[in-house]
Amino acid sequence: MLKLLKRLGVYKTAVLAVVLLVFLQSMADLYLPTLMADIIDNGVVTGDTPYIWKIGGIMLGVTALGAIASVIASYYSSKAAMGLGRDIRRSVFNHVERFSLQEFDQVGTASLITRTTNDITQVQQVVIMLLRMVVSAPIMFVGGLIMAVSKDAKLSLVIVVAMPFLVGAILLIFWKGMPLFAEVQKRLDRLNLVLRENLTGVRVIRAFNREREEKVRLNKANRELTDVSIRVNKVMAGMMPVMMLVMNLTVVGVIWFGGMRIDSGAMQIGDLMAFIQYVMQIMFALVMASVMFVMVPRAAVSARRINEVLEMEPTMQDEGVRKADRERGTLVFDRVTFRYPGAEEPVLSDVSFSAKAGEVTAIIGGTGSGKSTLVNLIPRFYDVSEGRIRVNGVEISDMPQEELRSKLGFVPQKALLFTGSIADNIRFGKENATIEEIEHAARVAQAEEFILGLPGKYESIVEQGGSNLSGGQKQRLSIARALVRKPDIYVFDDSFSALDFKTDAALRKALRSETEQATVMIVAQRVSTVLDADRIIVLEDGKVAGVGTHDQLLEDNAVYREIVESQLSEEEIA
Repeated sequence: MLKLLKRLGVYKTAVLAVVLLVFLQSMADLYLPTLMADIIDNGVVTGDTPYIWKIGGIMLGVTALGAIASVIASYYSSKAAMGLGRDIRRSVFNHVERFSLQEFDQVGTASLITRTTNDITQVQQVVIMLLRMVVSAPIMFVGGLIMAVSKDAKLSLVIVVAMPFLVGAILLIFWKGMPLFAEVQKRLDRLNLVLRENLTGVRVIRAFNREREEKVRLNKANRELTDVSIRVNKVMAGMMPVMMLVMNLTVVGVIWFGGMRIDSGAMQIGDLMAFIQYVMQIMFALVMASVMFVMVPRAAVSARRINEVLEMEPTMQDEGVRKADRERGTLVFDRVTFRYPGAEEPVLSDVSFSAKAGEVTAIIGGTGSGKSTLVNLIPRFYDVSEGRIRVNGVEISDMPQEELRSKLGFVPQKALLFTGSIADNIRFGKENATIEEIEHAARVAQAEEFILGLPGKYESIVEQGGSNLSGGQKQRLSIARALVRKPDIYVFDDSFSALDFKTDAALRKALRSETEQATVMIVAQRVSTVLDADRIIVLEDGKVAGVGTHDQLLEDNAVYREIVESQLSEEEIA
C-alpha cells in the first residue's frame, strides 16, 4: 500500500490542503463543546438571554467554518484519490503493454481486468478515507482526551476503562477480516473469468446447447463470491454494534459518575455536557479508526495484487538498438528450438531455413506440428529457447521490438477487428495511410467488392470483434490491414482458411505483384494454398520433415505426400 501511496507526491498541494482543512474542521469540532458548556453555565443557568444569543452566534460561525472546511477538504481529497487511481491505472496498462505472451498466460486476462478496475477502485476509496481520517481521527482522539481531562480528570477514568474493549474489538476484526478480503478478490477473479468466457464464447455455448451447464458454472462462481462476501460482512456487521454498545455504556458511566460529582459540587452541568460531547468525539475517533482497520486490509490486498503486476518484469527485455536495414526482406531461422514455459518437451526443434525478398515460403503440417508457434516467434511474441532468428540481416533480439514489428505485416490465425469504421481498421496497419492506399489494400485483399456493397462503404461501422461481418470478410480486412503498411516481411498465419477457393486463388495472384520486394510467409492447412510457393517447409512434431517445391516434396517426402493425398484426388495430384 505504501508503494502506491508514494505516488501521491504528485498531488502534494491537494494533500497539504486536505491536511490543513481537516485540521481546521477538527479544531472547530473540538471548540464547540466548550462553547456549549459556557452557554449553559453562564447563560442558561443564570438566565442571561443576550449572552446566549452572543455565544450561540459564535457557535453558528464556528460550525459554518467547519462545514466549509469539510466540503473543500472532500473536494481536494477526491481530486487526489481519483488522480492517483488514474495514474496507477495508466501505469498498469503501460506496464502490461510490455508483457510478452508468457506474462499474459501467467496472470490471466480476467485477473488483469479485475486488477485494473476493481482493485484500483478499492485503493481509491481508501485513499479518500485516509486523507480525511488519518488527520481527523488522531486530532479528535488526542484533542478530545485533553479537553475531557481539562474538564474533569477523575471522570476521565471512565474513558480509560472503556478503551481496552474498543481496541480489542478493532484488533479482533482486523485479525478475522484480513484473510477474507484476499479471498474475495480471488473469487472475483474467478467470476470475471467465467463471465468473460461465457460472453466471448456465446456462439459455441448455444451451438452445443450448453446454456444450462454454463449457468451452473456461473452460479457456482457467483455463490462462492457471495458466500465469502457474506462472511466478510458478518465480521464488519459485528463491529458497529460492539462500538455503539461500548460507546453508550461509557456515556452512561459518565452521566452516572458525573451526576455524583455535580451533587458534590465538584463539577458544573455545562462541563458534564461538554465532557459527554468529548467522550463521544473520542469514541467516534476510535470508530473511524476501526473502519480504517476494516478498509485498509482490503485495500492492502488490492494494492498487493496491483504491485504484483507492476513489479512483474517481462521475461523478454527490449534492449536492442540496431536498425533492421542490412538485407531488406530476408528472414533466417538458424537452428531454432522453442519450448513453452514449464513444458518438458520443445514445440520446435532445430528449425533452420532462410527466405529472401520476392519469395513465398509456405509452412504446412499436421495439427500440433508447431506451425503457428513458428510464425509467432518472428514478431518476437516469445523468445526462442535456442538458436537465432534474423530479420533483414539482423538478429531480432538486437533490435527494438518496435523496429522489428514495423518491418512485419502480421495477419493472425484469428481475425481480430476493432470497433470503428472499416477505414479505421485498415488504417490500424498504417496510421497515416491515405484513402487511396486503404482502397488499394482492400482491392488486393479481395475486400473491395463487399465493402462497396455496404451502405457506408469504407465508413461503415465495425461492431465489437467484427460481429456484424462474416469470417471471410474479417479475414480479408485483416489481410488489408497488413498490406497497407507495405512491410518487408508478410506473415499469414492460416489467414486464408475462411476464404473460398476462388477468392483464395485471386488473393494469392494479387499478392504476387504486391509483394515482389518482400518476403511472404504463409501458414496453411490447404495444399491448394501452397502449391505455387517457392519453398514449402513441412513440419512434423516440431521438426522440419522436408523443404522444397510442391513437385519435389510430392516425389521425395512421405509426410507431404500423405497430406496431399488426404486433400486431393489422384487426378488432381497428377
